[in-house]
Amino acid sequence: MTKGLIAKKIGMTQIFDENGKVVPVTVVEAGPCVVVQKKTAENDGYDAVQLGFGDISPKAVNKPAQGHFKKNDVAFKRFLKEFRLDDTSAVNVGDILKADVFAAGDVIDVKGTSKGKGFQGAIKRHNQHRLKETHGTGPVTRQAGSMGACSSPSRIFKGKGMAGHMGAETVTVQNLTVVKVDAENNLIAIKGAVPGPKGGVVCITDTVKA
Repeated sequence: MTKGLIAKKIGMTQIFDENGKVVPVTVVEAGPCVVVQKKTAENDGYDAVQLGFGDISPKAVNKPAQGHFKKNDVAFKRFLKEFRLDDTSAVNVGDILKADVFAAGDVIDVKGTSKGKGFQGAIKRHNQHRLKETHGTGPVTRQAGSMGACSSPSRIFKGKGMAGHMGAETVTVQNLTVVKVDAENNLIAIKGAVPGPKGGVVCITDTVKA
């Protein structure tokens, strides 16, 4: 990885390319991110930078976090994320990274938290089909049905698709393309959808599957 940013999802829209073709895009507000901490292979065993995003009142920051920010003499930030970089020599603590870190045509990965769906049944959660609605099936047409055999193996195997909590998981969408960068307003238009709701925080990095 050579670069990364923390961003806030604004929403989806569509733009036209130079050929007049409609391109569905997700607009994110990428940065400005401040370099809060810098880690090196000599001191920490690996190269990485910790970025901060989003302003926050000092009253809402606990004392350990206040000490972390004051030690490095940077402004208090709401979100902190660490990015492992191949080379950290180009950045220093206090540097401001903006949307122009990326350019149109870059291939990226976007990681975020998916929308929470609450407790859902097996049909919505695992795409299982309904039971037949005839011959005395009763009011259980959307339930999971048989869980497995009885005497052998006398248990349910791990990983069985059942009802339960759905969503609110860390999801990474890979190989997305940057369509447009508005450096003045720190906006990036990404082709396709990214995880999470409007206003959700996502991390943008170089793709690992170039």
